[in-house]
Amino acid sequence: MTLSCIRTLRSTLKTTLNTASSTNPNFVKIVEVGPRDGLQNEPRPIPPPIKAELINKLAIAGMRNIEAGSFVSPKWVPQMAGTAEVLALIDSFPKTSYSVLVPNQKGLDDLLEILSPSTSPNSHAKPPPPITEVAIFTSATDAFSLANTNVSVSGSLERLAPVARRALDAGLKVRGYVSVVVTCPFSGRVDPRRVKDVSRELVQMGCYEVSLGDTTGAGTSASIRGMLEEVAKQVDIGILAGHFHDTNGTATANIMTALDFGLRTFDASVGGLGGCPYSPGATGNVATEDVVYALTGDSQWDVGPVDLAQLAGIGEWISGVLGRETTSRAGKALLARRKRGEEHKRKEGAKL
Repeated sequence: MTLSCIRTLRSTLKTTLNTASSTNPNFVKIVEVGPRDGLQNEPRPIPPPIKAELINKLAIAGMRNIEAGSFVSPKWVPQMAGTAEVLALIDSFPKTSYSVLVPNQKGLDDLLEILSPSTSPNSHAKPPPPITEVAIFTSATDAFSLANTNVSVSGSLERLAPVARRALDAGLKVRGYVSVVVTCPFSGRVDPRRVKDVSRELVQMGCYEVSLGDTTGAGTSASIRGMLEEVAKQVDIGILAGHFHDTNGTATANIMTALDFGLRTFDASVGGLGGCPYSPGATGNVATEDVVYALTGDSQWDVGPVDLAQLAGIGEWISGVLGRETTSRAGKALLARRKRGEEHKRKEGAKL
């Protein structure tokens, strides 16, 4: 496999994404991270066919940016085992971007191998999966980085630089994550200047977008704004994204604060799935249903062709697969209204 082959592949697979974000200042991009960030911390691993079904359902519901999995060692994150099989099973939907997380060079090598054009003489062989970008991650504190990747922040950045460079050379977009941007479960309050420095390093590496993670979910409107004010001193607001866990019920409020500050991209997880295996006590990412509900209706914001009713059903379905209830407030309310409506129709039908 050569990089030129992969570049050709990428140009073939690359979809024309919704360009509203560049023309409509009120367009908000939601990155659905449930299949990766959500499932990685659920105690019950699910098989690849179910993961693929989840991804396909999300695409059908109108989610246009989906993080499909992670090429991490199953020894450390068993919930992410079988990502290659998941990618082979997902369908490619128009105007939908799929990404995977790669923690190191080995993870990227594994991805590039399955993205290489098939040499099989079978002309009916299924094409490579429609992955157009990768995500890399680091954190704002050494304590969290050591717990997560066994290296300091500087060591993590040094390890990621060649990964980003090779991904870019292969024609893949690169997205960066910064964990614990408000508080660290091991070292406490995080200096926003650390977040700024790490975010700047990721941008210099070639990341087109940097997602700022309130991993513990301790952020408030005030702390999120203070952090963003510092980061914006050296990083363009237009390439920043918010990744807010809902541990204390403040994630939606933090999104509104970040929107007011100028951010237009946010990560969310259907059904409020997940958490973080290296952040004790953190609950799942903000529920996609809650974000969509907050940004639609009489809101000025445009989230694209997302079907909230379908999302609520997906959140209920995947939560049931995991043996739990959806944590989405909007999802629960919508499903309860639907159930009442169905019961009313049954009662009316019984009277006839």
